[in-house]
Amino acid sequence: MNQHLPSNPQFTGKQALVTGATRGIGRAVTLALLAEGAQIVGLYGGNQAAASALAAEADALGHGSRLRLQQLDVSDYQAVSAFFAALETEWDTLDILVNSAGIRRDALVAMLKEEDWHRVLDVNLSGCFNTSKAALPLMLKQKYGRIIFITSPMGHLGFPGQANYAASKAGQIGLMKSLSKEVAKRRITVNCVSPGFIDTDFLTGLSDEQLKHYKKMVPAGRFGTAAEVADAVLFLAGERAAYINGAVLEITGGL
Repeated sequence: MNQHLPSNPQFTGKQALVTGATRGIGRAVTLALLAEGAQIVGLYGGNQAAASALAAEADALGHGSRLRLQQLDVSDYQAVSAFFAALETEWDTLDILVNSAGIRRDALVAMLKEEDWHRVLDVNLSGCFNTSKAALPLMLKQKYGRIIFITSPMGHLGFPGQANYAASKAGQIGLMKSLSKEVAKRRITVNCVSPGFIDTDFLTGLSDEQLKHYKKMVPAGRFGTAAEVADAVLFLAGERAAYINGAVLEITGGL
């Protein structure tokens, strides 16, 4: 018996897939879903140290038997398709898909490398298309599912130096809006969680001056935590969010 589960875990028996599962918001979402009883496959891009650390933490919390981590480039359509084909031989259903994989390669447009433009769009936006399309057969079969994209207010704020990132995040919202309408009659909801400035390693590379400036922009006067974003994801992934579809839930401290 798992002594670390709450008395009534809401996701017992549910099967979830989280991309970008080993760092930042994806890591917090993975741990939160595990704490609520879900069985999870977590995908990650290539940071083996982060994957090992997450696996060790899950084991220490008593959740290790319900977590499987696998390295996969979500921007690779063929690799994602092959992964899901194998997953369908193990799982009859997929209840929850959280698309959290994301990267930044910042530069002003005049100096932005073509490969950096494409790589950010490929991972952040095409990755969501690839995994969502591949997940749909399992969800459509059971006429139930929850798909959640981790987007960003940058999709409509558009900070200097983040044209590729902003475009990818705006695209996620457009993809979500269309997909939510396509699958709603099958009891599948598709929503976005839109975190503002969150205290994770995603802020790495910003100067102290930039961090101070960004914190002043937030009416709450602080950066958010990954756990606060995970709470929002868990709500949208649950039964109580059945009538929330095509929505963008902002976790920004009032930004």
